[in-house]
Amino acid sequence: MDLYYKVNGHGYPVILLTGGADVRNWTFMVPLLTKHYKVVAFDGRGTGKSPVPLEDVNPVKDLLSLLDHLEISQATLIGHSMGGQIATEFALNYPERVSKLVLLAPGLSGFTYSKEFKENMKKVHQAAPDIDKMVELLLNDSSYHVLTMSPHRDLMVQMLKQHMSRMFEWPTVKLIWPQPPAIKRLGELTTKTLLIIGKEDSPDNLRVADYFRKHSGARIIEIPGADHMVNLTHPEKLYHHINDFMKE
Repeated sequence: MDLYYKVNGHGYPVILLTGGADVRNWTFMVPLLTKHYKVVAFDGRGTGKSPVPLEDVNPVKDLLSLLDHLEISQATLIGHSMGGQIATEFALNYPERVSKLVLLAPGLSGFTYSKEFKENMKKVHQAAPDIDKMVELLLNDSSYHVLTMSPHRDLMVQMLKQHMSRMFEWPTVKLIWPQPPAIKRLGELTTKTLLIIGKEDSPDNLRVADYFRKHSGARIIEIPGADHMVNLTHPEKLYHHINDFMKE
C-alpha cells in the first residue's frame, strides 16, 4: 500500500475520506471519534504525504485497496466534500463493504454545478502558478465565509497551499469515476446514510444535499452557523450527530 494513512483508536473501523486537503482535515474529529472507534485517515493519491499519481486516478479502487490492505471487511465511511463523493460511489459499487455512510457536504458525480461556481474555479486556475492568489480566490467563495472568520483559517490556508503545490507535481492524469455516475444511481443506495451540511454552505453544495433528500433515503441534518468546513468549525456538534447515528 503506497498511500499514506494513520490508524488511531480501537473498536469498529471508521474510514475518513477527504478531497482537496489531507489528514489534517480531521484534526479535531479524530480525537473525538477515537473514544469509541478505530479511525483510519488517509491522504488521497497526489495529496498530503501520498505519492504523485503516475497514471489516471481511480479513488474508488484506491479505497478498496486500502481496506484490503488493512484487512477491514466492512467499515463506516465518513466522507467530506469530494471525500463524500468517493464514499457515495464506493457504497454504490461495494455495498457489502460499507455498514453506514456519513456524508459531510458531499460532492456528487454527474451533478451540474452552477455557472457562478464554474467561473470561480476558472479564476482560481487562471491565477496559477501564484498559489497565494489561488488560495485567496478559493477562500473568497461563499462556502468558506464562516471558516475565514474562525481561528481555523490558518490551518485551511496551510492545507490549501500544500494541495496546490502538490497538484503542480502531477503529470497529465485525470480522475476516473464508475459509470453511470452516482447522480443516476442514488435510488440504488441501500446503505444507511446520514448527510450533514452547514446551513451557510454554498448554494451549489446545498443543492447537492437537496438532491440526496429527494432521490435517496439519506437523513439530512443542517447545522446553523456552519459552512463547508463544518468539520473544522463545529467538530463537537458534528461528533454528537455522527455518534448517535453510529449507535443506532
